[in-house]
Amino acid sequence: MTKAPPNEFTPRDNPAFILHGKLNTSYETIGPDEVLIEVKHTGICGSDVHFYNAGKIGLVSCCSAMCLGHESAGEVVKLGENLRRKAEMAVAQGDAAVGPSALQVGDRVALEPGTTCRMCDDCRTGQYQICEHMQFAAYPPFHGTLQRYYKLDLVYKLPDSIETIYGAMMEPLSVAVHSIANVGQLRTGQNVLVMGAGPVGLLAMAVAKGLGAKRVIGVDINLDRLSFARSYAATDVYAPPPMEEGEAKAAYSLRAAKALLSSLRIPERGQGSIDLVVDATGAETCIQMGLNAVRPGGTHVQTGFGPPDVAIPMFRVITNEIKIKGSWRYGSGDYPLAIDLVDRGLVDLKPLLTHTFPFEQALEAFELTRLGKDKDGNPVIKCVIHGPQ
Repeated sequence: MTKAPPNEFTPRDNPAFILHGKLNTSYETIGPDEVLIEVKHTGICGSDVHFYNAGKIGLVSCCSAMCLGHESAGEVVKLGENLRRKAEMAVAQGDAAVGPSALQVGDRVALEPGTTCRMCDDCRTGQYQICEHMQFAAYPPFHGTLQRYYKLDLVYKLPDSIETIYGAMMEPLSVAVHSIANVGQLRTGQNVLVMGAGPVGLLAMAVAKGLGAKRVIGVDINLDRLSFARSYAATDVYAPPPMEEGEAKAAYSLRAAKALLSSLRIPERGQGSIDLVVDATGAETCIQMGLNAVRPGGTHVQTGFGPPDVAIPMFRVITNEIKIKGSWRYGSGDYPLAIDLVDRGLVDLKPLLTHTFPFEQALEAFELTRLGKDKDGNPVIKCVIHGPQ
């Protein structure tokens, strides 16, 4: 019997988990087309839950049926014609560089789930994450990765030290890398304040620790999350005091920031003060609190989604020359750094993976993530759905 060429591949049926609107889902089949990756694992992101729970996130609404999921890893099952030509050229030239040209059928890869135009000014200046023509998985109107096959070119080969299931967590880890290392420009020995101890906040703490931050302070109102953060990557944790009756948000945030600095013995400026704040909540009071806590000349990076419009202490921002930066997904170099941090043992993803589900129980996985705790009362940090069998 003659063996088929290694790049010949006959796709199976392609079941996908589809969101039709608020709390309305179904299983459907999407035509595989020119498929490259067989998805093995997909994590549930907060944005997936937002779309599932409300049919929208921020100013973006789910306008048609949409396959969810974008935190994925899988195996290469077929290389497109262009990639085959690049691979052949690489072999002919003895090019051993890691990248699409080095991919082979069967390679385990992490998916960077966005396709850009590569032609606009943003793409050409290296900020492809803000490309106006971005086609991003599970961001209306584009289908996500919670299906058997997904066509993509931005993939990264996983080293032997990283299991495929943790390859699916490279997406949220890259969000944290982008916030801390790329946008935040963290330097060894600096002090970092992370608002929110959800998955992205915890990963931001881990990245800061892995890159040599002196102090990593985690803030949340959930004491269970703070306890986990302390055991995971934070050097210090803080639970803000409750808001007093009739207290304005701005006044409360200033009071909470001063209490944080006082209780943790952090100076307002100079050596030992907070150099970088990453807000992973999107909550107005948390944003205000971070801006009131960062040192003069420090940096505030906004990663978390919240209300489209929030009030900030602008007088303090101006007079203290605080740098406010937005952090959107991930960009050039973020995935390779994320993979390297895990490969070298500087970031441990295993404690974050709390629950896994087969593909047929995707709805239960979303409900569990939405509730935040399982039936035994255990917190849900990261939930991963296995690919269709």
